[in-house]
Amino acid sequence: MTSAPISPPRSIVLHGKSRVLELTWPDGTVHRLPFELMRVYSPSAEVQGHGPGQEVLQTGKREIQITALASVGTYAVQPTFSDGHDSGLFTWEYLHYLGSQQEQLWREYEARLAEAGLDRDRPMGRAVPPPKTFSARRKN
Repeated sequence: MTSAPISPPRSIVLHGKSRVLELTWPDGTVHRLPFELMRVYSPSAEVQGHGPGQEVLQTGKREIQITALASVGTYAVQPTFSDGHDSGLFTWEYLHYLGSQQEQLWREYEARLAEAGLDRDRPMGRAVPPPKTFSARRKN
């Protein structure tokens, strides 16, 4: 992430239908962050863990909505997602990072899903069911 402080965006627009948070920065840069990306990269301990290796891979977030967006001082926003998740504080620096690194972050997310044998649409907490096997048994 960038180390220089980022000024607050000039505008923040929630696009519910397309599920995108649009941020216009003071330099004119516009980032359109999919809600799904924000949810799977939430800076909360619930997602990031409390240290390296404790991250929780998020799935089933493709259709996620942001139902509320609260201002946190002059440095962040706190979205409430439609799955109830509301503990991530998205600082201006972190939002700028998500926007500027979006393509790389998607690639990393898809690689982690593939490595875990999961996909974006599998609901959280559901393991892959074992293949069904049938054995024929005859009754005499």
